[in-house]
Amino acid sequence: MTRVREAGDLVRRMWAVNRPLVVTCALMVVVLAAALVGLAVDQQSITGQPAWAKPARFALSICLYSLTLIWLLTFVRGHERLVRAVALVTAVALSVEMALIAGAAGAGTTSHFNFTTATTTGVWMTMAVFIVATWVMNLVTVVLLLVQRVEPPAFAWGLRLGAGVCCLGMAVAFLMTLPTPPQRVAAQGHGMPIIGAHTVGLADGGPGLPVTNWSTLGGDLRIPHFVGLHALQVLPLIGLLLVHRPRGAAPGHRAALMWIAALTYLGLVLVLTWQALRAQPVTAPDIPTGATLLALAVAAGTAALLVLRHARATSG
Repeated sequence: MTRVREAGDLVRRMWAVNRPLVVTCALMVVVLAAALVGLAVDQQSITGQPAWAKPARFALSICLYSLTLIWLLTFVRGHERLVRAVALVTAVALSVEMALIAGAAGAGTTSHFNFTTATTTGVWMTMAVFIVATWVMNLVTVVLLLVQRVEPPAFAWGLRLGAGVCCLGMAVAFLMTLPTPPQRVAAQGHGMPIIGAHTVGLADGGPGLPVTNWSTLGGDLRIPHFVGLHALQVLPLIGLLLVHRPRGAAPGHRAALMWIAALTYLGLVLVLTWQALRAQPVTAPDIPTGATLLALAVAAGTAALLVLRHARATSG
């Protein structure tokens, strides 16, 4: 019964402080349902994938991001106005972005990197402004969590580092907005109708993995972007698991394990970015990529074992 009351109190606090984000989540559920219908009835294709695949993915991602941000902000005390500002700006920015993505899909064109007409240019530039606003609000969230006292330490660092790595994952998207070498060559004297790409080494729209459409022939910056974004959920979850494990470990040991997990996750994001920038598909890592990933795993495992050994030695 106590847990039910606690859950009810949490929901009421979320609604009171983060009403815009709660509304955004509800809207994304509606958009996701509409996009799934679009996938079933609309056969048109945009950059090699069903027209409504991108709106469906973005609706799901925005809903998950908003829910997680609501939860994170419930740990902030004493900064009510700033918390409300983060919630409102993020909700408006993500809602506008979603509306523009869905509108472009309905028009049968791409929303990202599109400078073909004055309208598509306006859509993409508007999206860019709101994407930057979302990133800034995520950075503000990192600062709020850093100055906030949260217990236990392992969980607190899970929240902070999750938001921090997420901020880096968002920033990877800025690399996508740069013109590719073929675009620069084609633009000589003709302008650039498309500036930027998800794929490195190839034009967008080639063969890709199911659902995500990540390129299987070239590098794809969406991969480190995706992995980095979901640090917002993964690292706090690891922090929760470390609250009671390993048994007998001191709070400092658990916090150290949290840092090891976060640095390893950050290393993975950086390796995936490096791989993508070398035009290498995630399905075919070369020897340097494989060796780097192996070294990262060995370093993380060794560090974790040393912390656990020290925890056992000091607990006795």
